[in-house]
Amino acid sequence: MKTKKITKGGFNPVSFTILVILLGITIGLYVLEIVNLGIMIGGVILSFLIASSVKIADQWEKAVVLRMGKYKGLRGPGLFAIIPILDKVDAYIDQRVIVTDFVAEQTLSKDTVPVNVDAVVYWTVWDVEKAALEVQDYERAIAYIAQTGLRDMIGKHELADLLQERDKIAEDLQKILDRDTNPWGITCQTVGIKDIVIPQALADAMSKEAQAERERRARVILGTAETEIAEKFAEASKQYNENPVALHLRGMNMLFEGLKEKGSMVIVPSSALDTMNLGAMGGLVSLGKESGQKTQ
Repeated sequence: MKTKKITKGGFNPVSFTILVILLGITIGLYVLEIVNLGIMIGGVILSFLIASSVKIADQWEKAVVLRMGKYKGLRGPGLFAIIPILDKVDAYIDQRVIVTDFVAEQTLSKDTVPVNVDAVVYWTVWDVEKAALEVQDYERAIAYIAQTGLRDMIGKHELADLLQERDKIAEDLQKILDRDTNPWGITCQTVGIKDIVIPQALADAMSKEAQAERERRARVILGTAETEIAEKFAEASKQYNENPVALHLRGMNMLFEGLKEKGSMVIVPSSALDTMNLGAMGGLVSLGKESGQKTQ
């Protein structure tokens, strides 16, 4: 818990203003000889006591007040007063959402892989009295318990689970932290895993494994495509075998498509040439194209 001790507190403008006014009045009365020296000294002491009794807590803070060392209550936010000498403000407790970073370094996963995990927890104080009385250093306690919980979670999961189920692990860790910090009047709202760092050699090996897996899938897809193409060709061959006219038309279409493009080469099955006399037809077409070019 982030606290602000009174000994480290900032400047209090209201208390300072009251002190200046009271001192001015006291000294002025003494200069005008309205009061004697003893009364002036008493007035100065009283001015310091009155000024020290005025305190200010910010909107997001609660002040923990102790009277003679015993818990008296909470004050604030805003302007409030305490009894000088008897009372003291031990701490100002921040009730905003606070962020704490924590790290689990060189922690072994379930499959004995050393990993470094960076995480963050968002927490807030919902019961200021419990937070003030139950634990001494809120922020350090939460950081340590979060780090311990993260190490336990890493040891219970394999590396693949840590990389793939990051959100689930963070949710489980948040529940554990919330359960442990609730007796302190603190709730852990969210846990986020920022980064998981693995050894470079292992990262290179995993990268090669992923590349090999992608290549294997590509080869499987290519083999599947070749199988489907072969099946389609087999079906087409059955159709052509049962219908020679369709085969002749297909051969003529191939020849036409090839000859209409200049400089192209067409490979036609020999059986088609024999059955359809396509060789003679191709020769006649070539002679016709050559004579046409000469006349031009």
